[in-house]
Order: sequence, then structure tokens, then C-alpha cells
Amino acid sequence: MKRGGLDDLAAFAAVAKARSFTRAAATLGLSPSALSHAMRALEARLGVRLLARTTRSVAPTAAGERLLRSLDPALAEVARGLAALDDWRGAPSGAVRLTTFGYAARTILSPRLPAFLIEHPDVSVEVIVDDRLVDLVAGGFDAGIRLGETVDLDMVAVPVGPEFRTVVVGTPDYFRRHPPPRHPGELEAHLCVNYRLVGGGGLLPWEFERDGTELRLRVAGQLIVNDENLAGAAVRAGVGLGYMMAHDVADEIADGRLIQVLADWCPLYPGCHLYYPSRQVTPALRALIDALRWSDR
Repeated sequence: MKRGGLDDLAAFAAVAKARSFTRAAATLGLSPSALSHAMRALEARLGVRLLARTTRSVAPTAAGERLLRSLDPALAEVARGLAALDDWRGAPSGAVRLTTFGYAARTILSPRLPAFLIEHPDVSVEVIVDDRLVDLVAGGFDAGIRLGETVDLDMVAVPVGPEFRTVVVGTPDYFRRHPPPRHPGELEAHLCVNYRLVGGGGLLPWEFERDGTELRLRVAGQLIVNDENLAGAAVRAGVGLGYMMAHDVADEIADGRLIQVLADWCPLYPGCHLYYPSRQVTPALRALIDALRWSDR
């Protein structure tokens, strides 16, 4: 269609609904004569009469009625699309939907998100906490926060947390009853507190690496949970060994309440990253990325 055609179609819809050039022209900010001339040009371009005119009124023809029924939903969709562009203009505003997992929600979002919301009152954030890796587009999410090693290579990823280490710990009382393991393979002789992935259904594997050798183990024990706080409470009570974030138990290892084993098998991993599928983001998401971006300075 020639340039300006969409404007002419919108003008036709206004005339057909108002059944008056005068009323439609006032709505569109045009003169009645200019609007009438535009409609005749549109009819000539399409090769069909759309409006029946008399000295007192104007009404859509059968062809015009048919076109109007098609135009209404299309013009409404265009209007919604144009309105949505407001999310990309000016100050940050609108909604941001995030998917993440429990550790990131607790250590990254909990301490930083409240200040962001206070600073940006026109932005709303929805956070869904789920262990599963979800398709951002299919799930209707703007972005996700996951460990760096799990983010797909085709995503734009921004670090939002430091590197992390998982550690194996137990209480002194537990080790009075069980000799400390010297190799990950010896964990099969120990009671281990297992974590079941929320939504995913499987048990979280215990991962180890040393000198290029990687091990991914399924361990056994009396307790399986899907809540990290309950798992931590059981480990601290001496029920079994725990596979925990070093950040969470650093003080307890330092003062002897927990004892770390297999330290040389527990390497550093990439920290949490915020990721999204396109480099074109709304001001609201861009502001959130800037607020969460990790810096070790």
C-alpha cells in the first residue's frame, strides 16, 4: 500500500463510524473538505466505493462495511503496539517479569530489589522462583537469573553476583560417628541430605572437579527436601553431610560449628548472571540490569 495508506484507512474507519465527515474531521483534526478528498482518493486507489454520500449524510457501502469489520481489530492492535512503545521511551516504567531460583532470589534480589523499586516507582517487577530452566519467550519472561554455566550461549548475559563455590560440610558430632571422606567416591558410605529440584523433580547432583577430572554424583541419605532452609537445618543438626553454598556456611566453618571436607574437590564456578534474549531492552529492564550488575570493585 502507498505511503499514508494506514492513515487513510484509519480516517475511513472514523467516517464510517461517525457517519459524518464533520464529526470525523473534528476527531481527526482535519477539515471536512480535506477528509472528503482523502476518502475519494482512497476509493480511487482501491477501485471500490466505500462510502455512500448524500447532501445530508454519509454511510458505508456494503464493501465499506466489510472493510470496516476487518479494520477494527487491526487498528486496535496497531494502537496497542504503539502504546507499548512507551516502555522504550523516557524514564523507566512498565512491568518486568523475571524467572530465577531460590539462591539468587535470596542473595541477589532480596538485598537489592527493594532499593530499586523505591528509586523507580513507575516500574513493577514480578519474580517467579523456580529451579527449572524455562524458555523466556514461551514463559512470557523478560529476563532470568541463573548460574552462569547454565545460561545458553545465544543469550545476552550480565554478571549479577560473584563466583561461587559449593562445599561439603558436616557437624563435629557427625564426624565423631563417621570418618571424613577423602575422595568423593567415599560419599556412598555416608548419610547425605539431598535436595529435590522444585518443578524439575530430580535430585540435585553433587558436582566435583580436580586436576581436570569431573565427577557428578548421586548421593543417598535419610532425608530429601525441596527447601534449602530445611536442608541446612538438618545438616546443622548432624543428620548428615550437606552440599551447600560456601557463602552460607563460611562463618560456621570458621568457628568450627561445621567441618568442611573434600575442599580440594570443590572449585569455583561462574556466579549468577541475568540473561535475556535480545540486546534491545526496555528502559525498565535496562535500569534493573544496571541496579543488579555485579562489580567486585
